[in-house]
Amino acid sequence: MTVLFVPVETRAGERRVAATPDSVRRLVKLGLEVVVESGAGRSAGFEDTAYRDAGATLGGPGDLARAEVVLRVQPPTAAQAEAQAEGTTLIGFLAAQAELDAVVALRQRRISAVAMELVPRITRAQSMDALSSQATVAGYKAVVLAAQHSPRLFPLLMTAAGTVRPAKCVVFGAGVAGLQAIATARRLGCQVEATDVRLAAKEQVESLGAKFIEVEGAADQEGAGGYAKEASEEFLKRQREEVARRVAEANVVITTAQVPGRKAPLLITEDMLRAMAPGSVVVDLAVESGGNCALVELDQVVERHGVTLVGIGNLPATVPYHASELYARNLVNLVAHAVPKGGGAPLFDPSDEIFSAALLVHAGEVRHAPTAAALAQREAADGSSTQEQPNP
Repeated sequence: MTVLFVPVETRAGERRVAATPDSVRRLVKLGLEVVVESGAGRSAGFEDTAYRDAGATLGGPGDLARAEVVLRVQPPTAAQAEAQAEGTTLIGFLAAQAELDAVVALRQRRISAVAMELVPRITRAQSMDALSSQATVAGYKAVVLAAQHSPRLFPLLMTAAGTVRPAKCVVFGAGVAGLQAIATARRLGCQVEATDVRLAAKEQVESLGAKFIEVEGAADQEGAGGYAKEASEEFLKRQREEVARRVAEANVVITTAQVPGRKAPLLITEDMLRAMAPGSVVVDLAVESGGNCALVELDQVVERHGVTLVGIGNLPATVPYHASELYARNLVNLVAHAVPKGGGAPLFDPSDEIFSAALLVHAGEVRHAPTAAALAQREAADGSSTQEQPNP
């Protein structure tokens, strides 16, 4: 029987877990022996007894060495990758280009590493799309944070003391996170406007009761798989000019614009911050990839020019119960896809359309081209540095 192991997440601030009691039940039904490290789900609200009742065995860090499949949320450290048995499978968010030491360890140990961020956005893989499930959580939490830090109430209120006008909210980006932010802000009673480089987003924005800020050239900015592609500086300039007036009038701005593998575009300049009313709030969901807003600081809430800038990274980890539930379902669906129809050990076949895209490392080869290029560049630089050093 294939042993599947779920370890405790060790990255600072990470409170999610890669399996829940419900997902354990489904994994056991697939014919897997599930071992959950004791305490793995506690910070997300899942106790060890619930995992045991669901059919899991409680284990410790040493079970990593005997596992054939390992489920994680965050990338492993190089040491954790080295501790995993050779020829086994790792599944999780791997952030490969930022974790090259771990990639080297995975390659050397011939571990098949499935990166959840590389799961293709195709119909067959919708239930495995962890980027979307976690973006949903982030979009919701962004509005909650904005409400927490704003000196204003969000909804229109008619009271005996007079009328409270609704807060004005501008959302940059109408992907999964942006649409959830729009929907949440609308539910709280905000007047919402949104902009996106993809003209196709207009209908989605308006269906949620928000106003779409149109920018000339938006129709040309949709890339493969529905992701926004990198926009030209000319387009970004037009976008900034078009939305600058709305931002100046907004009480809340939420930015979500990111391009996979690239630095996030700067959308809110320092001049735009100066034009905003004192007490306004900006929540930047792109802070971990450089930020859409000038002066934002990673994992900090700061005030600049009278505007509160919220740069908290990894927002899904701040809502760990439901973020874990959603992510665990994504993982179960991916593992179920790998289990042969007649049962047996999961087969992460690189010829399969989904695994072809998602396998970062397989059979001692780094298959993801950008990661392979980054690794080759680093190894070349290390070689040059070694050659330049004189012999002792």
